[in-house]
Amino acid sequence: MAGKAGQGKKLSRRSFLKFVGGASLVGVPLNLAGCGEVATPDKAVGGNGWMPTQYNAPGSWPTNVRGRVPIDPTNPSIIRDDQKCILCGQCIEACEKVQSVFGSYELPIKNETVCVNCGQCVQWCPSGAISERDDIDKVFKAIADPNITVVVQTAPATRIGLGEEFGMPVGTNVQGKQVAALRKLGFDVVFDTNFTADLTIMEEGTELVKRVKGELKKPIPQLTSCCPGWVKFVEYFYPDLIPNLSSAKSPQQMEGTLMKTYYAEKNNADPKKIFSVAIMPCTAKKFECQRPEMVSAQKELKDSKVSPDVDVVLTTRELARMIKRAGLNFASLSDDQYDQLMGSGTGAGAIFGTTGGVMEAAVRSAYYLITGQQPPSALWELTPVRGMQGVKEAAVNIPGIGDIKVAVISGLANARKVMDQIRAGNAPWVFIEVMACPGGCEYGGGQPRASSPPSDEVRNRRAASLYQIDAKAKLRNSHDNPQIKQIYTDFLSTPMSEKAEELLHTNYISRAAEFVAKKPGSQLI
Repeated sequence: MAGKAGQGKKLSRRSFLKFVGGASLVGVPLNLAGCGEVATPDKAVGGNGWMPTQYNAPGSWPTNVRGRVPIDPTNPSIIRDDQKCILCGQCIEACEKVQSVFGSYELPIKNETVCVNCGQCVQWCPSGAISERDDIDKVFKAIADPNITVVVQTAPATRIGLGEEFGMPVGTNVQGKQVAALRKLGFDVVFDTNFTADLTIMEEGTELVKRVKGELKKPIPQLTSCCPGWVKFVEYFYPDLIPNLSSAKSPQQMEGTLMKTYYAEKNNADPKKIFSVAIMPCTAKKFECQRPEMVSAQKELKDSKVSPDVDVVLTTRELARMIKRAGLNFASLSDDQYDQLMGSGTGAGAIFGTTGGVMEAAVRSAYYLITGQQPPSALWELTPVRGMQGVKEAAVNIPGIGDIKVAVISGLANARKVMDQIRAGNAPWVFIEVMACPGGCEYGGGQPRASSPPSDEVRNRRAASLYQIDAKAKLRNSHDNPQIKQIYTDFLSTPMSEKAEELLHTNYISRAAEFVAKKPGSQLI
């Protein structure tokens, strides 16, 4: 009877590992890298296997059962399937070593599981146990409702990632096919987030100029605020530096706000019947759209029945699944065009999708905003801020101001080092761009997973595609976008006007009370 009862139980891989670990089988290596071959340090270096690779050096832990990061069941961005988890510890390494989140706080935590929602653990999980929270059904339901206008926006990095889900080479630009697929899926209006990337540059750039000139009583350096994982990291670990963050919302949230105000006004549409969707390379965007601060349209219209500015965020991978579920032959789709009220972006907007791109775009328009002259062509290829290095810096000479020192950071462990310098008063920079994910949005937590762990080879190929879009663009400066000029003329008046402040800017909060941060140099968890 005992034998028959045992046959009815499913032994998961995780249960098996737990059993073997408890059996203390001395001399039996538990190699999770694949097919029984031990993951020796020389083979683990440089991305040849899953154990451990991400910073191109051997990990210090044995290649066996090593644990996992905590994920709150209510996390709006990521979930874990316990049946798939093999306790390999890759998520811990990504969260601790790359992002410096796990292990940077004392236990027990107080009110919430500490997470910046970046989703890098998704990219590093070899078994697919961690994934984004799937919101596809919410969008299909909205599309099926004839009384709702479903408006969608697509981020810069999605167009150079989506094709990989359909067998296309890494970095293929599928912008036209992506738009066509969205129309066939039933979206009513398709806008380009590159438009509000340009708008972000105008607002954030104006804010920077005001800080530099002393017209705005906020500290220097100004920190970018378009990456929600990075913003939450500051709220957790550096709340004293929140005033350094730009008050400008991310492009996603700006576009969401404008869908229910500017677009609705221009088209005599009822904002309460607009369902706003964002296709993003990022899992943290799912958290961002649910922030209580992101209801500017509701406040502007003084109508509590208007839903949040962005109703649902889908990752690039979720869009791919929607396309596959609908049975569309993606590769055969004819290219289509964005709707044009908020569907035109410049080359500067496109490079938002890679590390250094926001800085490069901002410098171009900051030059114009300060001097009233078009930036020199040298600022169209600001090579010191390009590339996959974790911390980069440059000096840009602007007439009337002199040299402005800027820095670009990707990966939150790198950001921590620079933030400590700012906190100590040793920061020479005026403007700092930070992206939570190494390489920026093009390898965000919601982008297609490569067949091997994340590597600079894949990041560089995706980034090169974005830079090619910029190089071929007819307009390469955000301030030259005619649709940007139109929205200021028709709706916003000027950058940082009272209306622009109400709709396009926000404030952030301290989350330091949620835990006790570990002091620098103390032993990690």
